[in-house]
Amino acid sequence: MNRMLYQDCIEACVECMNACNYSYVSNLKQYEIESLRECIQLDRECADICAFAVQAMTRHSPFVAEICKLCAKICEACAEECGKHVHTHCQDCVSACRRAAEACRAVYEAVAVYA
Repeated sequence: MNRMLYQDCIEACVECMNACNYSYVSNLKQYEIESLRECIQLDRECADICAFAVQAMTRHSPFVAEICKLCAKICEACAEECGKHVHTHCQDCVSACRRAAEACRAVYEAVAVYA
C-alpha cells in the first residue's frame, strides 16, 4: 500500500474529525437546536468513523478498505446535511467532510486493487 496515500487519508480524517466535533459542539449551543438535530447526529457519527478509520490505517487493519468505504459514505452524508445550514462551522464541516470522503475513496479503491 502506498504509504503516502494512507498519510493523506489520515490527515484528511483527522481534519474532518476535528471539524465535525467543533460543529457538533457549536450546534448544541444554537437556539434552533431542533432544526439541527440531524446535523448534530451526523457530526457525531462522522467524527467517530473518521477516528476509527485513522486507527485502522495506522495499525494496517485487514479491514481498511471496508472501513474507508463506510467512512466516505458517512462523510458524504454529513457534508450534505451540514450544507443545508448557514453557520460557518457547518460550512467548514462540509469542506472537511468532502476532503475526507475523497481521501477515503482513494484508499478504498487502491486497497481493492491489491485485494
